[in-house]
Amino acid sequence: MKVLDLQCALGHTFEGWFGSEDDFVSQLSRSLVQCPLCGDAEVHKKLSAPRLNLSISRRDKGSELDVVAAPSAPDNSIAAAWMELARRIVANTDDVGERFADEARKMHYGETEERAIRGKTTVDEARALLEEGIEVLPMVLPPALKETLQ
Repeated sequence: MKVLDLQCALGHTFEGWFGSEDDFVSQLSRSLVQCPLCGDAEVHKKLSAPRLNLSISRRDKGSELDVVAAPSAPDNSIAAAWMELARRIVANTDDVGERFADEARKMHYGETEERAIRGKTTVDEARALLEEGIEVLPMVLPPALKETLQ
């Protein structure tokens, strides 16, 4: 099993587990490796230090040892918080897809029951909704959250 430190083109770092180096290369070439935060398939391996099990024998206890401190891992708490928020949004909203603007208007004008929805619309249509007094919040949800993971 190979555990690799990966990074997408937007700088999000994450870990990937693969059966072998060939397995990683194969999945990468088929765009199967994607950033879990933004869905970007432009992923590359980061340099990572191997774990070395060095034991000092009894006779070496007093001798000097050359050591290198590995850089600490970046703070991923913000990315983790964003992913948790995105998961909650997906779990607690109805996906109305391309009908978002129409559904938002129907709810605003009392033609249908209000509920939490998400979907897709154009920038111009989102502006029009805001001008009508319909509150919308543009968000980019990671594609991985919209699909069933296998």
